[in-house]
Amino acid sequence: MDAISFVLGIKSSHLRSTHLRDLVYRGRVLRTATINGDGSATARIPNGSVNGDAGSDDEATQRSTQERNDPKSAWVTAVYEDDAGDEQFWKRTITNQGVSEYRINDRTVTAQQYNEALEAENILIKARNFLVFQGDVEAIASQSPRDLTRLIEQISGSLEYKAEYERLKEVQDEALDHQNYSLHKRRGINSELKQYEEQKREAESYSRKADERDQAIVTHILWKLYNFQKVIEESGADIQRHHEELKEQRRNVEKYENDLEEAKKEQTKVSRDISKVEKTIKSKERDIATKENGVVPLSEKIDLARKSATTCVKRVADISKERDGHATSVKRSTKDLKTVEKAQSQWESDCRKLAEQQGRELSDADLQEYHRLREDVSKRSSAEQARLGNLSRQLRADEETVNNLKGKVDAADWQARKIKSELDEIDERKVSMNNQIKETTKEINSKKRAYNEQTSERLRLAQIRTEKDEQLQEVLLKLLEAEDGRKQNEKDARLRTTVSDIKRMFPGVKGRVSELCKPIEKRYGVAVSTVLGRNFDAVIVENEKTAIDCIQYLKDQRRGQATFIPLDTIQWTAANSNLKGTRGTRMAVDTMKFDSSLERAVAYVCGNAVICDDLAIAKHVCWDKRNDVKAVTLDGSIIHKGGNMTGGQGGKQDSRRWEDTELENLRSLKDKLVAKLTALPDLRRSATDEEALQGELAGLEQKLIFAKEEAKAYERNHASKQKELSHLQAELAAARPKYEQKSQEFQDLQRSLREFEDVINEVQDEIFGTFCQRHGYDNIRVYEAQQGSLQQERAQKKLEFSTQKSRLQSRITYKERQLQETESRIKVLEDRAQQDESLIGELEAERESAQHEIDVLSAEVEQLAEQLEKLKEKHSGKADKVNEKRREVQKRSKNVEGTLKTISGLESERQLNAASRHTLLRRCKLDDINIPLQEDSTGLDQLPIDDVLQNDPDAMDVDEDQDVSTFRPSTIQDYGIKIDFEDLDDDLKETGDDDKVEEELQERIRALNGELDHMAPNMRAMERVQVAKDRLASTDRDYEDARKRASKAKDAFSKVKERRFELFNKAFSHISEQIGSIYKDLTRDPVHLPMGGQAYLDMEDSDEPYLDGIKYHAMPPLKRFRDMEHLSGGEKTMAALALLFAVHSYQPSPFFVLDEVDAALDNANVAKIANYIHDHAGPGMQFIVISLKTGLFQNSEALVGIYRDQTANSSKALTLDLRKYQ
Repeated sequence: MDAISFVLGIKSSHLRSTHLRDLVYRGRVLRTATINGDGSATARIPNGSVNGDAGSDDEATQRSTQERNDPKSAWVTAVYEDDAGDEQFWKRTITNQGVSEYRINDRTVTAQQYNEALEAENILIKARNFLVFQGDVEAIASQSPRDLTRLIEQISGSLEYKAEYERLKEVQDEALDHQNYSLHKRRGINSELKQYEEQKREAESYSRKADERDQAIVTHILWKLYNFQKVIEESGADIQRHHEELKEQRRNVEKYENDLEEAKKEQTKVSRDISKVEKTIKSKERDIATKENGVVPLSEKIDLARKSATTCVKRVADISKERDGHATSVKRSTKDLKTVEKAQSQWESDCRKLAEQQGRELSDADLQEYHRLREDVSKRSSAEQARLGNLSRQLRADEETVNNLKGKVDAADWQARKIKSELDEIDERKVSMNNQIKETTKEINSKKRAYNEQTSERLRLAQIRTEKDEQLQEVLLKLLEAEDGRKQNEKDARLRTTVSDIKRMFPGVKGRVSELCKPIEKRYGVAVSTVLGRNFDAVIVENEKTAIDCIQYLKDQRRGQATFIPLDTIQWTAANSNLKGTRGTRMAVDTMKFDSSLERAVAYVCGNAVICDDLAIAKHVCWDKRNDVKAVTLDGSIIHKGGNMTGGQGGKQDSRRWEDTELENLRSLKDKLVAKLTALPDLRRSATDEEALQGELAGLEQKLIFAKEEAKAYERNHASKQKELSHLQAELAAARPKYEQKSQEFQDLQRSLREFEDVINEVQDEIFGTFCQRHGYDNIRVYEAQQGSLQQERAQKKLEFSTQKSRLQSRITYKERQLQETESRIKVLEDRAQQDESLIGELEAERESAQHEIDVLSAEVEQLAEQLEKLKEKHSGKADKVNEKRREVQKRSKNVEGTLKTISGLESERQLNAASRHTLLRRCKLDDINIPLQEDSTGLDQLPIDDVLQNDPDAMDVDEDQDVSTFRPSTIQDYGIKIDFEDLDDDLKETGDDDKVEEELQERIRALNGELDHMAPNMRAMERVQVAKDRLASTDRDYEDARKRASKAKDAFSKVKERRFELFNKAFSHISEQIGSIYKDLTRDPVHLPMGGQAYLDMEDSDEPYLDGIKYHAMPPLKRFRDMEHLSGGEKTMAALALLFAVHSYQPSPFFVLDEVDAALDNANVAKIANYIHDHAGPGMQFIVISLKTGLFQNSEALVGIYRDQTANSSKALTLDLRKYQ
């Protein structure tokens, strides 16, 4: 097969070598042979030995390559006869360097020419349509659908178009992508052109709206200036008349404030004494609790030790009884042994005396006659005596066996009865112990229920006490806040009043940041407050003029300090857009609800601050991403821009005002909570009872553990005894039948022995008749029995005495061992009881010492409690005095505050309008708003901008400690600017509803600004329209070029696709048509299976079948459809051969080589293959089959045998033509 494959151009990877040079045979060559030029060898000496001498193969193997003279090349020649009868010689040579040489009709050609010559004869090397290797059949049977598709592609030739198909498809896809890109680009430019044209129209509309908006602003400013000037002229008349009243009121208030401070000092001193005593009491109580916690374990240990000692004593008593029983048993057995020994001595003495009394002696003549007659008896009954002797010996052996079996049965029976009695005793103890376990478990459950109930009650009381303590602490905290935060609350109230006043006086004041901005969700409350920080109470105003006027008003009225944020001049940085979208992070400005007109102010106070869900996210934003922002977490922690961190939250927004009624309610609630806490039961007593129950539970559980261990020991002992009893019963069951059988055999043997004895006795009676009459014996056996029975009886009696003594000695040894074990157990229990007693004494002494210390500490706590009660009574009196003084101060302070508010309101209104007028004029100057002026007025360019600004614009402090009673109205500075109000409509001058007019004018401006904001025109739209038109023309040209390239690539791909599909479909259609009939021919049996099997091919993709798999289905005769892997080996082979023959039928080669394809077939299937080959072979089709089956040999036309010629160093062939024998 290798030679055929080699000469027909098959690659070395499909042969039995990795490299071509390995195909050159390097076997043994005769030393006397010569290597020819073509690689063959010629022997020099015909009758020479192998390798040139008679040396061994090992010696030849060890020779070097030069000595062996290996061949340098190898060749194979194939002779092919075509249809015309012409012969062609195809020769392929290979050297030991791996170089191939191709020859056709002795003419050297290239490998490509060689392959083309083979393909001209329809011998396809790549598809291998002319041969089937030995493993190809199994591979085809198990190949996947895609492998079958590839096989058909090779046969059809469509595989040659695969690379071109894939290349052109890629080119087509690329061209289509470029076409789509150009199309989308053209559409985008069209859309952009339309957008620019729309923007052009918007720009024109925007200019018209801007002019209209500017005129509305001038009208609004004139109306506001008119109102400001009107209010300034009317205000200020009533300010001076309230100043004298303030002086007298303030002197009265100072007196009562001094009395209040003295009362507070005395109350604080008593509070400190109470705190010291309470701390001392708590320290003592902790010491008592620690001591009591130490006493409880001591009591538990004492109880456990006592119970352990009691248990040991009880166990000693029980085991002592058992020991006494063992000792009694030992004494009784020893006494029985002495009795038996004494009886044995008495019996031996009696035997000797009886023998002396009954003994008879014969004379010498009688003895000689006795012996002579005995010899006669022996002669006459020698056979019977020999048989009798044998039976006697056998009888003695059987008797010994029976006795042994009887002793074994009796011993086992006695031991079994003994173990049964022990099992009964163990069962009784086990039942008693189980009852004890049940009682102990029941008692434990009862104690646990009581313990759980007591624990639940204690926890309930502790929870109530904790809740009351928390409520009391909360009330006390509120009281402290009320005391310590009163001044802060009063300041906050003054600030709210001040903001309300300036809001009323200056229309441009919006309000405080905390009032205008609210978090969108409750969870952002702390974070938003932290972000606002010092700007929490800042005031937002419409413009810088309003802020300046408000500051001047605060300075003049001595109303404290405030921070103002003007919307028109405030500078703020836009939020970093990179921070948006980060998970768990939101910009601070996005977490607040506020009016859109305040956006500049909110953006200023928030800045680039971000709010993060937790500190980890904040660290990631600030440090990992290196963002220059201030990160605030939901709990108020801050990571500043500089990297420093701040934790916690501010409480300004939570400050509140505490009224007198609320304080009284809080004090009343505090007294109620203290009373309820005092009425609650003492938890220490409950804890003591709990610990006692816990100690009892521990003791019971220990007792239960001991009982369970004892029960387990009984169980183990019971199981061991039961196992021993089962073993004895098994031995008894096995020994008793043997004993009965041997007893029966022994009785049968005795009957046989008596029969032989009777025969011998008759002979003896005949011979010894006269002798017995003369000596007075009934027969000779009486005489002999008299002499022999005595010895036999003595031996039997000795055996009985010996057996009885051995049994008693064994019993004594066993009982003594049990007695020793019992005494050692008693010793261990006594030692344990002694240790428990000593431990009890030590623990009781330790408990008494601890209890004494607890009593001493309890007495000290009671003394401190009495001292605390006295101090609390004293503190209550001081608190009442403080409250009384405070009420007096508050009563007189209200009059002062009322007068100050009146003065402040009047002056604020005057200053507010003046500041607003200045701010509005400044805005007109800064924004280049042209307002009408009178002829004698100075211009707006003369208006100073920074004359009222402070050195620190962020602080804007006003000294509030000065005496407001010295206040005098300030002078209003107009800088010579006179406004001409003639252009202002009379309706606007005479209206009485200023808020409504303000809203209408603002609404008009906002509407126009809104329209302008929404328009957002692109003023460069005209320039970009022409640029977009030029780009559109260029893109149109690119799109047309891409469309043409895509169409051209599609046409080229379609041609290759159609050609590949045509070749593949042609081969598939042919093979699909042939596979059914071929499989039927291979599986048909004319007698039994005339129809044969069924086979067909199934295409998974009908459009492009070469891209998917082709399934091969075969159904053997009389079997249902199954997948190929479920067929047997022979069925797979037949299906694979059918497929191979069908594939070969498409563009068949002139010959077909099959290499052992019948290896897995039985004889019936081999015969079917042979018949198929025989029927389809012909002049145009030659089958070359390599096989080891005789079914193929006998149906062939010729046989070819290949052998190796060692002498010629080449292969040789032997042929046999079988046609003349058929």
